[in-house]
Amino acid sequence: MEITDFTESLDRDGQLLADAAEKAGADAPVPTCPQWRVRDLLIHTGRVHRWATGFVEHGHQQPVPPPETPELTDEQLAGWLRDGCRTLVRALRSAPADLSCWTFMPASSPLAFWARRQAHETAVHRADAEAALGAGLTPSAPAFAVDGIDELLLMHARDHSSMRTEAPKTLLIRATGTGAADAAWTVRLSDAPLRAERIPGAAAGGAEAPGGATPDCTVEGPAPDLYLALWNRRPLDDLTVTGDTALAQLWPERSGI
Repeated sequence: MEITDFTESLDRDGQLLADAAEKAGADAPVPTCPQWRVRDLLIHTGRVHRWATGFVEHGHQQPVPPPETPELTDEQLAGWLRDGCRTLVRALRSAPADLSCWTFMPASSPLAFWARRQAHETAVHRADAEAALGAGLTPSAPAFAVDGIDELLLMHARDHSSMRTEAPKTLLIRATGTGAADAAWTVRLSDAPLRAERIPGAAAGGAEAPGGATPDCTVEGPAPDLYLALWNRRPLDDLTVTGDTALAQLWPERSGI
């Protein structure tokens, strides 16, 4: 996906998030984040947007903390979220292609990193706001969802991830029904950070992992559903799980970020 695709998704999902939150009300519980009310969701996402804007606009070369939240009433929070999201979108669209700033995962460029990371951050929290409203979840575009699974697996390849197993296991994740965006991943789990490998092209539809091995467990479903399930925003019961179902259940238990 291109940087412009991510900024468009960020802009759209940011406004959908604010709309759903406003309708749900600031005190509504967020079932996908049981410790949060909608006001907590808006404050978190608004701070993250402003934090990201600082790197894009000022080129910080080291991590800095997110800004403090101003004194706001519950009625002001959704508008504050909208303003911060629009400011971030403008910063990304006007930033130079050779932007230099701190990032925390590999990417083709810092600008690509922040556009991608904030687009997925906002899409996931938009789903949280819609869950709080209880009016159904807006599906992401299949290509965006596939990219989000790529990014999530990259996040879990870092040292801090708790998605580990005592004995080596192989999980096959497959996005179905996405046409040109059909995709699958072999995820190797152990007591070390996971290793994920994207299965190329037509091979993504096969039942085997690379090398001809049969995976211990396969989790598959439409890309938008799979994306949200791997982010623990939909139950795994919404997907097709075959093989060692106990291995699949480790995902919601251990993959929180």
